[in-house]
Amino acid sequence: MTQPPSQQPPQGGFGAPQEPQGTPQPPSQPPSPPAAPPQTPPGPPQTPPPATPPPAQPGYGYPQAPGAQPGYGYPQAPGQAPGQADPGPYAQQPGPYGAPSGPYAQQQGPYGQQPGPYGQQPGYGYPQQQYPGAPAPGGTGGGPFKGKPAVIIGAALAALLVIGGGVFLAVGGGDDDEKKPVSKSSSGAVDPSTSPSVDQGDGKGDGREANDDLNAGRKEGEAKVLWLTTNDVDLPRNGADVYGPWIVGDTIVKGMYRSVVGYSVADGKEKWKLPLSTDLCAAPGAATADGKIVIGVKNGTTDKSTCADLQMVDLNTGKAGWKKSIKKNGNFDLLSDINIAISGDTVAVGRTSNSNGYRVSDGKELFGTPSSGCKPFSFAGGPKLIAAAACRTEYGEAPQNQIQEIDPATGKAKWTYQPKVGWEVDKVYSVSPLVVSLTHREDKKWGVLALKEDGKLRSQLVSDKGEKLSVDCAGLVNFGRNLEDCMGVAADADTFYMMTEDDTSGSARTNKVVAFDLNTGKTKWKSAAPAERTMKPLRMEGGNVLVYLEPSYDKGGAIATIAPTGGAPKVLLQHLDSTTGIENFFSSKVVYAGGRSFIVSDRVSASNDEEELEQTTMMAFGK
Repeated sequence: MTQPPSQQPPQGGFGAPQEPQGTPQPPSQPPSPPAAPPQTPPGPPQTPPPATPPPAQPGYGYPQAPGAQPGYGYPQAPGQAPGQADPGPYAQQPGPYGAPSGPYAQQQGPYGQQPGPYGQQPGYGYPQQQYPGAPAPGGTGGGPFKGKPAVIIGAALAALLVIGGGVFLAVGGGDDDEKKPVSKSSSGAVDPSTSPSVDQGDGKGDGREANDDLNAGRKEGEAKVLWLTTNDVDLPRNGADVYGPWIVGDTIVKGMYRSVVGYSVADGKEKWKLPLSTDLCAAPGAATADGKIVIGVKNGTTDKSTCADLQMVDLNTGKAGWKKSIKKNGNFDLLSDINIAISGDTVAVGRTSNSNGYRVSDGKELFGTPSSGCKPFSFAGGPKLIAAAACRTEYGEAPQNQIQEIDPATGKAKWTYQPKVGWEVDKVYSVSPLVVSLTHREDKKWGVLALKEDGKLRSQLVSDKGEKLSVDCAGLVNFGRNLEDCMGVAADADTFYMMTEDDTSGSARTNKVVAFDLNTGKTKWKSAAPAERTMKPLRMEGGNVLVYLEPSYDKGGAIATIAPTGGAPKVLLQHLDSTTGIENFFSSKVVYAGGRSFIVSDRVSASNDEEELEQTTMMAFGK
């Protein structure tokens, strides 16, 4: 029998980097193989609550004060005594940790009895505050080497720890810890008559000097700059997030502040513009098959306005469809931070311990929050509708989450998977196949698992010792969690692809794409980026892994593919070296469609109005 892992937090403050090892040990002990699960339930919390709490009322999603009556949604702390083992979210959990058949047994119905000592206590374990070090809304973006990577709970990835067959990360704070989420002002309305400035790369584009031809320095084999747009919107003082882009036919669409705009993919010219009377505050990752989306907009223009209205938009025409307010479910239904996902003709709207589903085509409400059991609070869409749900817990006890596949027509769970107490559903990297990220806030760990079609465990990803994996996610925003906002991952039926982070500095930075077998969780192969370059997976393309080779100081970015069997990336579209300074946005999303690549800024912000109107918002490359 090996020594159990220590439950003491890492030395040096939150997320201090630790040496890669098999199972974390107390500081005085050497590493040893993974420990067996504990045979006794957790003890009392290690850290007592504050002695003089402010008063608070119980209810759904409201932060509870220590000593207040049990309610829903207080940030939970794991209830383990020092020295007890943590077998991770997937290890076998006899006795109070799960149903008699183990932790992977399915629930008796979608909202049935919850196993474990915390299952019947009042209160929902949904987190009510940001993880320590979480990035500002919109993420740091730009891949793993522009600023800090926006990963899981914000801050740089540190040592990889393998416990009980799962992948776990200790995360450490960095410069991002000092960044505060920026709030949106309601001042500065959009002028519906303005048009974006477009430079088509011929030296005659609006807003650029006549001799400033973006293709003047183009080398043989490089793509052309098809067009470039700059910001034309007078934004609030703190700037605004960009939503999208969505590509529908020959139109690329993005939303920002108080408008949704469609542009021609061929020349970047504005095709249509839909002004909004209030701030755009939420949007899905993908549209319906016929090009419709539902966005969240604020219900007013004051500081007290919430993200409580839904607006359907036809991306083909730019016309607004139905609009309705989200039905508030109780006094503590927090509508400030909703998340939206679309599956088929259903749009699911999640927020703190509440959810609703509506038909995209006509706005009819299809389902609401379940009257009992665990409450879905966030969704991921696409070919399936996946929900993250929070279960009842009492103040001071660890949170309990569930993963569910939801019937889009009724809101009922087709199956339920319940990880170990204390582990929270963080992101859905892929809906089909289903690959989910979980985090343990108290222990600062990260786990990735794959589930089968029926919701049973398929595998747990296990990285090689010392390898640091990275994803590019927007992160946690205030009280809400968006499950489907990550780049840097891709998946096919049997393989999941992630990128690594590299610790080298300057121009020597490089990384790899790692392929994981979804049936075993083990590494299949690794593909190295070209020297002094980094790359991130985007999606699958014709059976290959589509990746973005990020620009360096003197080398333009590129779109490339990696064969499903591995090997070196093969460049499909090489961007210009001469425009790398423009392409190298601080924070951006990359889309490849129809042989063209689009680099889209995911936030526009500047120190003054003049700089704000010079910000590059989109850039397109093609042959």
